[in-house]
Parts: sequence; C-alpha cells; structure tokens
Amino acid sequence: MPYVVTQSCCSDASCVYACPVNCIHPTPDEPEFLSADMLYVDPQACVDCGACASACPVDAITSSKKLTDEQKPFIEINANFYRQSRPRPLLAKPVPAAEIHAERQPLRVAIIGSGPSAMYAADELLTQPDVSVTVFDRLPVPYGLARHGVAPDHGKTRQVSELFDVISAQPGFGSYLNLEVGKHISHKELLEHFHAVIYAVGASTDRKLGIPGEGLAGNVSATDFVAWYNGHPDHAGDTFDLSQRCAVIVGNGNVALDVARILTSDPETLTGTDIAPYALRTLRDSKIEEVVILGRRGPAESAFTVPEFVGLLGADVDIAIEGGLPEPSAGQPYQVEQKLRLLHSVAARPFGARKRIVFRYLAAPTEILGTDEVTGVEVSRNELVTDADGRVRAVATGATDRLETGVVLTSVGYRGVPLPGLPFDDRAAVIPNLDGRVLEQSGGAVLPGAYVTGWIKRGPTGFIGTNKSCAQETVRQLADDFNAGRLCEPHSSAKEFDRLVRNRRPAVLAAGAVAHRSGVRRLLVRS
Repeated sequence: MPYVVTQSCCSDASCVYACPVNCIHPTPDEPEFLSADMLYVDPQACVDCGACASACPVDAITSSKKLTDEQKPFIEINANFYRQSRPRPLLAKPVPAAEIHAERQPLRVAIIGSGPSAMYAADELLTQPDVSVTVFDRLPVPYGLARHGVAPDHGKTRQVSELFDVISAQPGFGSYLNLEVGKHISHKELLEHFHAVIYAVGASTDRKLGIPGEGLAGNVSATDFVAWYNGHPDHAGDTFDLSQRCAVIVGNGNVALDVARILTSDPETLTGTDIAPYALRTLRDSKIEEVVILGRRGPAESAFTVPEFVGLLGADVDIAIEGGLPEPSAGQPYQVEQKLRLLHSVAARPFGARKRIVFRYLAAPTEILGTDEVTGVEVSRNELVTDADGRVRAVATGATDRLETGVVLTSVGYRGVPLPGLPFDDRAAVIPNLDGRVLEQSGGAVLPGAYVTGWIKRGPTGFIGTNKSCAQETVRQLADDFNAGRLCEPHSSAKEFDRLVRNRRPAVLAAGAVAHRSGVRRLLVRS
C-alpha cells in the first residue's frame, strides 16, 4: 500500500529527495512547487519503502494502512493529482547552498525575526563553514507564527518547531530574545557589528475592512484571537465575549477555518494541547452554537487549502454551504477542483444536533452594527462578474441581509509595517527589494548590507515551507555580495556587541556565538 501526504507539509522537499523512485510531486524543479497546497505521492509508483515518512520533519506522510477515518480522504486527493497528465522531469539534485569563498571568511549575519523564514535563512547560511548567525526577536520565545499562529490541535504542524530546534543547535547559531530591533538597537548599529542584516519580520498587522462600525467592541482580528488562545505574550490579557449564540468570521482562509473549528470544538478535546489555560476556561463557558464564515466571492475562489478543509471535515461539527455550488471540472486548477469536490461532499450531508459552521459565499460585510459594542453585521449579497481580461470579480447586487452576533472576527489578510531605518513600499506593504536585496525605493539602488526574506519580502503568500526556497534565494544574493567584497567588515567583535546589547537591554535572553578567524566557537550567555 502506498504512503500518503495528509496535511499542508513544510515543503522543504526532504521527502522528495529521500524517495528512491521519484514518486512525490511537484518537486522543487517543477513550476507548481511554490503554489501547491501540499505535495502528493503517486500511488502507482510508490514502492512502500517509507523513506519519505522518515525524512518528513512534521510527520505529514503516513502509510495508507495507518490512516485514521478523518485522514482517508487524502488517499483520493493524492491519487487524483496523478490522473491529470503532467510532464514529470527527472528529479534534479537538491538546490545547492550558496557558496562562500574561504578567503572572505568568517561571515557574521544578523537575522531579525525568529519565525520560519528566519530559521530557514539561518539554516542556509550555517551549511557553510565558519559562518555565524545571530537571530533577534522582540518576544521572549522564538519561532514566530510556527509557535503562535498554528492551532493548538494541529500538533503535527507544530512539530516544525523541532526542526528549528535542530537548526538553533548548530555551531555558529546565536540568539537575542526579548530585544526589539529599531527600539533597543538600530539598523545602523547592527551593520557596524555584522557584515549583513536579514529582515524576516513577516507581515505583522491585519488588513482592515474599511467599513462603518469596525472599531466597535466585539469586532476583532482573527489573528489576535489565534494569538490569544496560543498564549502570545502580547495578547494574554485580551478578553472575548462568547456569550451569544452566533459568531461571524469575515474571510475564508486557513486562519478562518482554524478559528471556526476552535470555537465549535468540545473544549475537552483541547485539553492536553498547547492551548493557553485562560483560553480553555473561556471556551468552556462559551455559548456559541454557530459560526458563519463569510466569503466575498464564490466557492471556487475559496482561500482555504485542501488539507485544512479535510481537517475540518473530521471535526465533530455540522457544516453547511450557502450560495450556489458550481460543479468541479477537469479544466480547473487541481486545488480548485478538489475544493469543489469536498464542498459538494459536505453539501450532501444531513444535519444533526451538533454545533454548526456555515460557509456563506458571495457575501461581504458592509457595516458592523451596534452603538458601543457589536450587535450584528450587515451583509451584501454579491454576484460574480467576469471582466474583459478574464478576471472574476465580486460585485454587490444591492440586496443585503443582517446577521445578529456579538463577535465579528476579521480574517482578510496580513500587511507588513514599516521598520525604523529601512525603506518601505506602502502600496505593496513590503520592504522594496530585488530577489531579497533591499532597495532604497521600489526600482531604486541596492541598500548595501540589508536583505529580506519571508512575507516582508514577497507579501503574505505561501505556507511554512515556501519560506525555505524564499530564504535560499535571499542567501544566494547575500553570498554573492560577500564574495564580491560588497559588504563592509564589522567594526567590532561579537563580545563587544554582546556588551552593547546588555547595557542597552538588561532583560535580554541570549545565547551567542563568538566568531574567530580560525572558526566559530559556541558561547552560551545567560541573562
């Protein structure tokens, strides 16, 4: 029996290169790799050796003989991928790490942020000898959204943190936590102590709806709600009123599905997970029976991924679909076809007496209702219109509905924010860059020594594993600049920098690396 990919994987391609028969696709040398929700095992070509499962750092691959009932839809999802004719090139070797010339060593790099994009960049750099990497994060704990953005009941996805533990244990890796770059230390000061600085700070704020009533109590960001139940230090004191029957979520991406599932789960099933204790107590007192998920466009344009929706199908909850549901067709992108098939399977289910999640398509909020706090939301009914260029848009029909609710959670995307001392493209909400090299302005000259990776580089697109290829590209640019002598030498040693940090931020939590011409020596520093 073949092995099966059962979730949105980390996409670092470990399984692809471990497979002896090239039966896992798309591979990194195929165009679909960067946009794929997940990878797929060819059931006809798989030889059942298990090499892919052993290589996977997040346990996303399982023998089809060991699947749970909730995971069984992935058998067909994996198989369906190979029913469409696609060219299958011979698998190329893993993308080589950027090579750093020996005569230019040692290289010292600061990385701002400690989430997936930062850790993959650190890993790429540390494949080279005599390179030191120092990671900075304003929080007292590392790994960003891998820690505070993944639902507590998604234990396997959270296992990527174990991979980051391995990366941080490498010689040459150091970190300063509980220290904010731009507040406690400046970009200019970093460049005086490091050859280069890579910013991997993500997109740290949410996009706004821009409608009346958005500031009412009870209208909050779904991202903040996720951070709250995951114990993020910035949100430990937040409170949420879950005393009414219905909650409304605006947006239908993976975050929306996570929040809907948590709100409708039996709190006892979350016992033993990493959910914050205060959040579990609040959920035990919750009166919410129904969560309505609003999608501005139609089912074919759903923003969630196939693995995330399959995970929702296994929850103890009724799922309803409101709005027309088009039939899947062979000419559609594979992910769209699979989403429609899954939505049709849900629409055919009978309802019971369980809590309910309602997907309401072609629906957009036009006003959050209430005086001091949310009492409801006005929703416009939309229709899809195809422009002359073939682009599908949602257009208001003029008809509206009202939903009564005490809480509206918005999940319509992320947005990067400006950083002190660096340029910012306000339109794209990213730091302007060319393949990872920071530019003085969009289309302008290169800003020496400054680089970006992750969402602050490309915008809030992709998944955890997308950051690996993104980091590889950035590190290659950095290595080229270092080898060509375009980076300035640091003015002082790592020990001197450590003294500067401790004088500036006594509460810092640090584990450092001191670089020498003969190599990199590990030095543990306690706060």
